Amino acid sequence: MIDLSCERILVIGNSCAGKTTFSRRLGTLTRSPVIELDELHWSENWEEQPDDVFGQRVRAATAGPAWIADGNYSAIREILWPRATVAVWLNYRFPRVLWRGLRRSVRRSLTGEALWHGNRESWRRTFLSRDSILLWIIRTHRRRRRQFAELRRSDTYPHLHWVEFTAPAQADELVRRVAELPVSDRRTAFGA
Repeated sequence: MIDLSCERILVIGNSCAGKTTFSRRLGTLTRSPVIELDELHWSENWEEQPDDVFGQRVRAATAGPAWIADGNYSAIREILWPRATVAVWLNYRFPRVLWRGLRRSVRRSLTGEALWHGNRESWRRTFLSRDSILLWIIRTHRRRRRQFAELRRSDTYPHLHWVEFTAPAQADELVRRVAELPVSDRRTAFGA
């Protein structure tokens, strides 16, 4: 078992794999702060933060001894990854991730759900824009899987303990196991 009271966990994976949902569920159960990197990266009107501002925000958000950070930003990898202790890789197949992205984008477009800093997904942005999350998934899925596999094999971050889930049921099982533990034991329940 891994002691979550001193763990700094990265939750990585392709866009729409469920990183934020998984992070929030685990964070709630373990009482660990959850840092959504998208929230630190984007400002109003889908404006990206400059790398130096983004880096400052990440440093401030991850200053504590334990946290769960979800996201895949290479611009801040050298800030975040050397401090992390665990990498949870939601390594799901392309059809599953694309379906999740489509379902999520349609729901958000229909409901007008506000995201970070008031940003919202729209039909136009989802289906008629070069900034479409669906196009992003198509363009980055293979590359990101290759990149994470290389990072895992390399000695760039040898201190990281990697946990890979290839299906959502595996991630759900971990959350279920943690939820079944007494609250006092949940911070030491992250299994390898």
